Amino acid sequence: EEGEEREPGAVSDRNILDSFTESREVAELIGNLRDDFGELVAREMAVERFIGIMDKYQEQPHLLDRHLEGMMNSLLEIVRDSASPPPLVHLAFKFLYIITKVRGYKRFLPLFPHEVRDLQPVLDMLAKQNPRDTETWETRYMLLLWLSMICLIPFDLARFDGNLVSVEGQARQPTMDRILEIAKCYLVVSDKARDAAAVLVSKFIVRPDVRQSRMADFLDWVLSMLSKSSSQTMEGTVIVNGMLQALAQLFKHGKREDCLSYAANVLQCLDSCKLSESNQMVLRKLGMKLVQRLGLTFVKPKVAKWRYQRGCRSLAANLQAQGASVQNQKREVAAAEADDDEEYDIPGEIENVVEQLLVGLKDKDTIVRWSAAKGIGRITGRLPKELADDVIGSVLDCFSFNKTCCSDISFQETDNAWHGGCLALAELGRRGLLLPSRISDVVPVMLKALTYDEKRGACSVGSNVRDAACYVCWAFARAYEPAELIPFISHISSALVIAAVFDRDVNCRRAASAAFQENVGRQGTFPHGIDILTAADYFAVGNRVNCYLTISVYIAGFPEYTQPMIDHLVNMKINHWDSVIRELATKALHNITPRAPEYMANVVLPRLLPLSVGSDLHTRHGAILACAEITHALCKLAQENNRSVTYYFSGKSLEGLKQIHQEVCSQHKSFLFSGGYLSCYQTYFLTVCTLIEKLSLSKMPFRGDPIIGGWQWLINDSLRHLTLVSSAARQHIKKSAVSALAALCNEFYINERGEADPALQDELVTQYVSELQNAEEMIRCGFSRALGALPRFLLKGRLQQVLEGLKKVTIISPEDVSFAEARRDALIAIAKVCQTVGVKGDGSQQEYVCRDNVDQIYATLLTGVTDYTTDSRGDVGGWVREAAMTSLMEVTLLLVQKEAGLLNSNICKQIMCWLAQQSAEKIDKFRAHAGSVFLTLLHFDHPPVPHIPHREELERIFPRWEKETLNWNAASEAFPRITRLLGLPAYQYHVLLGLSVSVGGLTETTLRYSAQSLFDYMKKIQSDPSALEGFCETLLKVFEDNLRNDRVSVPLLTMLDQMLANGCFDMFTEQENHPFPVKLFTLCKEEIKRSKDIRKLRSSIGVFCGLIQFQGDMREKVFFQLFLLLCHPFPIIRKTTASQVYEMLLTYSDVVDVAIVDQAMAILSDTNWEAELPVVRERRNCLCDLMRVPRPQLVPK
Repeated sequence: EEGEEREPGAVSDRNILDSFTESREVAELIGNLRDDFGELVAREMAVERFIGIMDKYQEQPHLLDRHLEGMMNSLLEIVRDSASPPPLVHLAFKFLYIITKVRGYKRFLPLFPHEVRDLQPVLDMLAKQNPRDTETWETRYMLLLWLSMICLIPFDLARFDGNLVSVEGQARQPTMDRILEIAKCYLVVSDKARDAAAVLVSKFIVRPDVRQSRMADFLDWVLSMLSKSSSQTMEGTVIVNGMLQALAQLFKHGKREDCLSYAANVLQCLDSCKLSESNQMVLRKLGMKLVQRLGLTFVKPKVAKWRYQRGCRSLAANLQAQGASVQNQKREVAAAEADDDEEYDIPGEIENVVEQLLVGLKDKDTIVRWSAAKGIGRITGRLPKELADDVIGSVLDCFSFNKTCCSDISFQETDNAWHGGCLALAELGRRGLLLPSRISDVVPVMLKALTYDEKRGACSVGSNVRDAACYVCWAFARAYEPAELIPFISHISSALVIAAVFDRDVNCRRAASAAFQENVGRQGTFPHGIDILTAADYFAVGNRVNCYLTISVYIAGFPEYTQPMIDHLVNMKINHWDSVIRELATKALHNITPRAPEYMANVVLPRLLPLSVGSDLHTRHGAILACAEITHALCKLAQENNRSVTYYFSGKSLEGLKQIHQEVCSQHKSFLFSGGYLSCYQTYFLTVCTLIEKLSLSKMPFRGDPIIGGWQWLINDSLRHLTLVSSAARQHIKKSAVSALAALCNEFYINERGEADPALQDELVTQYVSELQNAEEMIRCGFSRALGALPRFLLKGRLQQVLEGLKKVTIISPEDVSFAEARRDALIAIAKVCQTVGVKGDGSQQEYVCRDNVDQIYATLLTGVTDYTTDSRGDVGGWVREAAMTSLMEVTLLLVQKEAGLLNSNICKQIMCWLAQQSAEKIDKFRAHAGSVFLTLLHFDHPPVPHIPHREELERIFPRWEKETLNWNAASEAFPRITRLLGLPAYQYHVLLGLSVSVGGLTETTLRYSAQSLFDYMKKIQSDPSALEGFCETLLKVFEDNLRNDRVSVPLLTMLDQMLANGCFDMFTEQENHPFPVKLFTLCKEEIKRSKDIRKLRSSIGVFCGLIQFQGDMREKVFFQLFLLLCHPFPIIRKTTASQVYEMLLTYSDVVDVAIVDQAMAILSDTNWEAELPVVRERRNCLCDLMRVPRPQLVPK
């Protein structure tokens, strides 16, 4: 979001599909299974592709419906084929499972063939399965589902048994018992087959023949397994899970009269298991599911006549029918309520069931609470009116809270209870079980839940409660006639608007927006509903900043919502635990103030002033910011209406605003005294600086008041204590402090003649300039930025003093070499000062940027571009270079627009060359910034920047239309362009210097594209001897200027190694003793002299080996240097030298006599160059004698 951290989930990417477009590809995949299953790679690729296709339809699985039967038949054809090997059968079942996973087994189940002839083969296949095989669980899962469908055949299973004698004469198990054994076997496994076994049980046990002979025994077995198993062990958890699933499915699909006789025993066993105490979420959920289904078994499946029936549920009809029909329907409902004479016979177990469901509403896991809420709704619909009302009363007890003397809410129940209660209310309302007489009890709870936010440690809980409360509002919109909700419409609409606009979480804002939309459509009574929906739809509320600062202002324009929105911000958001929300709330109050200025001035401000000096840090922070923002908004409104700035303020309010400063100062001292200063500092100074800024901008009548001196002290103190806050907060505090300083000076330090008091000016400027030499880096940073924020009337006559002070900060000395942030802020301040004082060529250097000081200003800024300081934080000099480039651009554009004559050709050349160098360097961020500044200056037209070298060629390389599209961050785009500047003499040195660091760097992407671009350029100039000579001279100049400068010389050696290997200097190999390789050899030798840098030494070896290709006397010198390195004290250098010399002899075979090359290569390859130096030296000397190179002599120490 703008200026803030982006909210998770604020943007959702989804593809809306129209049909199953890959049906032909899927058919081919299935058809090719017979060919692919044998090869592991082909099989895995087929499965991966099939999963990829199916997963696209996870959110729209209905698109598969037309193709499900065809896919199933093709796969089952493989399964039924007796010639299909087991791996192919498993692969076919795996594909079936993937389809089932996407579409769901309930939709897939009826498509299974369920003919009599399928029963025996499926049973035989299951008998061959190993329940513990982890590779084939999909096969077992699908076979069990298939069997659950087959067992519905309307034939007595005894007919399949024959005489129950096998071929060997042994007794064979009846089919009924075989199926039951299979089900029992798979109910206790830990994989997905357990779920399918529960489905099989629910279908099989309810068969008339099985129910009569096996149901009681099966339930006894299940209950005994439940009793014997412990949910505290892994094995016990698996068994309990399977038993609970089986019972839940059985009581769901079985007839009530068949299950009723067993329900009490099951409930008793379930009570003894004490699942509510289990730490397994799934077991508690299954227990809740089973409890509610037992409850539904105890009561008759008859819908209560007393429930509320809205009647017509058509949205179109609802929008057409308004007015008179409402009263008639209301009377019908009342008549229906009166006509409820039927008596219900309710078993005593229902009380136990409802009690467990009510406890489930408070469970710690959402899925358990959700199951309990659905159970409450289903069972309540079958109870008599009085008992149902008792249940509703118990649900409302989930929302217990106390009101304290300070009007805050103290919640007795946890957020889990509130969430479960909201879900239950929504279920009850959706089913018409909350009668209109109960709405008055429910609405206050619902409104409180919409703003539920309970502090827990450093954050809060309650987003799920608010989301569920939106579901309640949505359900009520669909359940009730408009006439029933009219007394509560204003409260509900305001609460939903507040949640949609001001909730911290994006999912809650979107849920509130959806509930508001449902109410507008179903009820039609929300004030300005359509207008608000247009502004605050599902997508618009995704951006929190937009909600607070834009949408809220529009909605507050409707008088029904203005005051509730303001009250919510004041009561619940300015004291929020999240500082981002507090700040957004105060800005929202600023924007809404014009909608209700009198209410803000007479009610809100007096309420906030006491809070601004309270003891709670969050409340005080929000209240002070709110006072500042509201005051500023009221003063702006008064000025727009040509009224006094104090028009909306009473004397008490003005005193209260001044009182904030005194309280803040006393608390500041207590922070220091108590040791709590560090934790409170950041919020404290950000708050007071904002207050000072807003009250100054409001032009409050405090001129000459002692409070101005107090404000000045607070600003200075905040700048002096930047070290006490985190590095991330320093920039915010500096920005806030300098903004407050600028506003304070512009309002209270200028007299009627537009001038500053000389004494005050002298004191302020002298104090700030003296702080620039403070030993603390952060103090230098703060006061540098402060000087940059001073208005022109305070800089008048003191400009040279300020510029000199800032220049000293930018100079690197041994004591402050690591003060990169101070140098950065000083460079930024110089540009700000120049923009403030303006340009006048013939003016005084004490008042303007003029001929006398422009060279000094540019010298300071250009020095910043050369800052390559590094420390433990990395390239901190990059911050200085970035600031210097920005300041150069700002000052240059200022001069161009005011007096371009002050810019000479030398300054413009330096600027463009340094920018070109930075545009060729390795760090993406700084390269992109330099490129952007470079193109801004090149293409500036109002008027054009003068004296840019090679302007026409540059505009051809960087066309104007590519200014915004060229991605300097991408090495693949930046380097092919910037290397073309090597052909422009004015830029060649600096671009080559920048490229050296990139081509010889360590970042693979940067290295690849920069090197390729350089080699491409070198190929172009191979046919132009003068261009190549000029390039080589520049290259040697870069090397010479940066000798022993490891930042440049080390990567430069690496670049030279690559260039020599790529034949970039082949033109010089035919000429003996060409000056370029001779000078290059001398520089390389000087660079590594007495060096212990392994990377530098290894890079130089490659350069020496590359130089061997040049003819003349130098070749013997190169061999001598390499043989010196063969006896280097570092073993790694000796080994690397030997390896590279060996490769050199292979590559340049003509540099050594053919007769000795094999012997020389044998010495290089056979010698252990990491051995002791005497041994290595002997082998090296043999090599010297062989190649007739003088032996290096030991220098006596």
